[in-house]
Amino acid sequence: MNEHANVEGIYPVPAVMQTNTIEADGASARQTFPHAEKPKNSASVWSALSRTFRRVAVGFAASLTLGTLSAHAAITPFPADFRNSEVVNGDATINVRVGGHGPAVVLIHGFGETGDMWAPMAAVLEKDHTVVVPDLRGMGLSSHPAGGYDKWTQAGDIQAVLDRLGIDHADIVGHDIGVMVAYAYAARYPDKTNRLVVIDSPIPGIPPWDQIVRMPALWHFNFGGRDAERLVAGRERIYLDRFWDEFAGDPSKIDEATRRHYAAIYAKPGAMHSAFAQFLAIDQKDEDDNLKAMQTKLTMPVLAIGAEKAFGANVGIIMRNAATNVQEVIIPNAGHWLMDEAPAPTIAAVQEFLAVH
Repeated sequence: MNEHANVEGIYPVPAVMQTNTIEADGASARQTFPHAEKPKNSASVWSALSRTFRRVAVGFAASLTLGTLSAHAAITPFPADFRNSEVVNGDATINVRVGGHGPAVVLIHGFGETGDMWAPMAAVLEKDHTVVVPDLRGMGLSSHPAGGYDKWTQAGDIQAVLDRLGIDHADIVGHDIGVMVAYAYAARYPDKTNRLVVIDSPIPGIPPWDQIVRMPALWHFNFGGRDAERLVAGRERIYLDRFWDEFAGDPSKIDEATRRHYAAIYAKPGAMHSAFAQFLAIDQKDEDDNLKAMQTKLTMPVLAIGAEKAFGANVGIIMRNAATNVQEVIIPNAGHWLMDEAPAPTIAAVQEFLAVH
């Protein structure tokens, strides 16, 4: 029996690759933001992802050639008023940066980066928001506990941070694995989630997950364990270059300073073990948690942002299967790493969505 047979809005292959408009409260759920394009047929998006393996050698060369680097000498720092603190939640100590004043917004990073990725967006949003930027457990400056890498537990980490800060409600923004945590948070704490923004990622268990997870480019979802860690040990930069290059629309947009910064962080003791645990939890627990959660669709406003050269319109399809009030935007000519490849239109889309809802 098809476990998704009774879920409204499921598109069988190949229709899942289309961008049929889904109505929300009698009106189109689709909206265009400045510098962004309306969703288009996403078959080419998946085709592009499937071809990424053929770009590895070219991408590696581009990332290692100094002549192709951008003018950045270092990654963008957070504004001077941001402060770092630590919040203990059971077996995990979560590093968090906080700055600005106003309604709270939480920015949740994904794999290959840390909370540092959000510095350009934080600098804009802090003008009228309290911006909360955690490092997920096992990543960045947070601790490396033995377990708890399922996204439902990490949603609890986010809530512990907000409790410590005295924040009752927040907007939640996620990218990559941060999307998975953001969805888990909204599903677990719907009364505390004002708005949800998901940026270019699938969500375990949420259709068309079964088709997405079979994409060859996503082999790393099941890559982990002791032998995998031994293979990657001392080669973290090579492993990360693969992600940056394959999922980028233009690998040169992830400059050398950025690559060195994150490679050094992921080369620290325990970092790759924790990173692999993030992915292994997807099959072990996240899918089941989300299949249960999606039986009650999210009702808060949701913005689904896709990168034209990565997951594209499929982000909106996924969220319409999990929520009732979804708007979507596609950032043109960009790959998965939107805060590196197209920060201005990405920030503009988030800023406008938070301002008008």
